[in-house]
Amino acid sequence: MRDAIRWGMIGCGDVTEIKSGPAFQKADGSSLAAVMRRDRSKAEDFARRHGVARVHADARALVEDADVDAVYIATPPASHEALALLAAGAGKPCLVEKPMATTHDACVRLNDAFRARGVSLFVAYYRRALPRFLKVRELLSGGAVGRLTSVHVQIHEPLATGDAARNWRFDPAIAGAGLFLDLASHCVDLLDFLVGRIARVAGFAINTGGAYPAEDVTAAAFEFESHVVGTGVWNFNAASASDLIVFTGTTGELRVPVFTDGDVVLLTAAGEQVFTFRNPPHVHQPLIQTIVDELRGRGKCESTGESGARASWVLDQCLAQWRSRAN
Repeated sequence: MRDAIRWGMIGCGDVTEIKSGPAFQKADGSSLAAVMRRDRSKAEDFARRHGVARVHADARALVEDADVDAVYIATPPASHEALALLAAGAGKPCLVEKPMATTHDACVRLNDAFRARGVSLFVAYYRRALPRFLKVRELLSGGAVGRLTSVHVQIHEPLATGDAARNWRFDPAIAGAGLFLDLASHCVDLLDFLVGRIARVAGFAINTGGAYPAEDVTAAAFEFESHVVGTGVWNFNAASASDLIVFTGTTGELRVPVFTDGDVVLLTAAGEQVFTFRNPPHVHQPLIQTIVDELRGRGKCESTGESGARASWVLDQCLAQWRSRAN
């Protein structure tokens, strides 16, 4: 069993400041040993503020650093495959940000590469380890809504315009699509975690606002292997914001937000029950702890390259017609 896992992090952007970066230092049996950013001065600034000893300006140098046991890739999706393949080539476990890659085919290539080297690949779908969603899973598996029959996802946001629309998340060349790929990836992965594997999906994506080249409204319908159906609407040209997954069963309904730090609400004939949860200071930390535990031989992480690829397959089906028209 390893005494501790020394992480090397590629990318020092916003997601690493609070959500993930400090969590590598605070998880039990874990440390952040090195960081990399092409702008070395920015990498040095991050390292100074977060107590990281080693700095690189080249991804290969970080991956091959003898003081790095495992690699975390915190860059935009278009670079995930190439960077993760570096980690696989070095025989080092890797945690890659979500979505795992811009396409399901790329996810398959990554899984094949890590499997061939006999090392683990994880994906940063950190909601799988948050207490809020563990409670939802417990309630569903315990029959709190009776037999689950349908699921609905509703994510709405007003249209991004001006400078906001120039963010990389709206550029398909960098993000792989628009906000759908960025945000719906969390939703789809949660459905896989809470309900089970999605067997069939039909999706439709359109651009209604013309503020950026990517899709801004996407609708989807799912059928799960567990004989449950689901629908979802991700509307990023809406009058107001909405954030909700509704699980409907034969005796009740369960409601939970995906992105808002809100409560779990159970509605049955007996009335309303509210389960209050608040996110930890560093929301990646519970998932990182499960990864560190697995690498140290103490447990198992449920967010793997295989589960990440399943989410990407669903997202690809939803975007297929849009991408064919765009090309």
